[in-house]
Parts: sequence; structure tokens; C-alpha cells
Amino acid sequence: MKHEHLKKLVTSALLVAVIIALSSFYIPVGASKCFPIQHMVNILSAVLLGPGWGVAIAFVASLIRNLMGTGSLMAFPGSMVGALCCGLMFRATKKYLPTCLAEIIGTGLFGGMLAYPVASLLMGNSQAALFTYVVPFFISTAGGTLLAAVLISILDKTKAMQYMRQILSA
Repeated sequence: MKHEHLKKLVTSALLVAVIIALSSFYIPVGASKCFPIQHMVNILSAVLLGPGWGVAIAFVASLIRNLMGTGSLMAFPGSMVGALCCGLMFRATKKYLPTCLAEIIGTGLFGGMLAYPVASLLMGNSQAALFTYVVPFFISTAGGTLLAAVLISILDKTKAMQYMRQILSA
């Protein structure tokens, strides 16, 4: 059990490092910066580690990106809600397509709506409305979800995904 926890911690740190290393790659959409790599990692962490680890990865990556000046406070609601939703979906179904859809709905809809209080209360954006960030978040998560779907498909066909899951649970 102790080794399993350590393996998951190291894997989480590696996934955070991937997000941070590729954090200069973003797509500006309106007032937000769309980071498709974050959403790809949300899905990977859901499949490999589970919802709790995925939320922790999203939080740490968002925090580091904000401290580095490469992210905004919008990173927190989008990434964390998406990670939670796709982690819970994979736990319930063990299927990739519903997991990918949960990332899109979790980040795009729920995360986009939760960005409103962050924008209005914490960032002082008086023009923000409940659905202001839904479209930009959908665009961001769509790109990352597509990347994740391709990557997971390749890893699954080569049996690498099964091997990684086996290593993390042994």
C-alpha cells in the first residue's frame, strides 16, 4: 500500500511537470487563456490515478502557473471541476468516451459557470456573467480532450495503458 501511494505521488508530480513545462502553449480565447495540455492531463490522471489525485494535480498545476504568471485565477475552477468530473466518470464506467465527455461538460459547463464568481468577486470583473466563460472553457477543453483521446487510444491499443495501471496498483 505504501509503495502504491508513492508511485501515484511520483506519477502526479510528473503530470504536473508536463503541465508546467508545456504551460507556454496556450490559445487565447477572449479574456481567458486556454491550456489544452491541462485537460489532456485531467483525463490521463482520471484513467491512471482517480478523481482525488486528478483534482490535486489540477490544483497544484493551477497554483504553480499562477505563481509563474502563466495562468490566471480562471485555471482553478476549470481544471479542478473537470478533473473531478472525469475522474468520477471513469471510476463509475471504466470507459474512455464517457470520461472524455465528462471532462468537456465538467470544465466547459460547470467550470465555466464557476468562473463567474471568481471573475466578479476575486478579479473585480463587473462585466462577467454566469455564462461568460462557458464558450472559452469549452474551446479549451475540446482541444485537450481530443489530444487525450488520441493519446489514450494509442496507449490502449499498444497495451501500455493496461501496463501503466498495473504498475500503479501493484
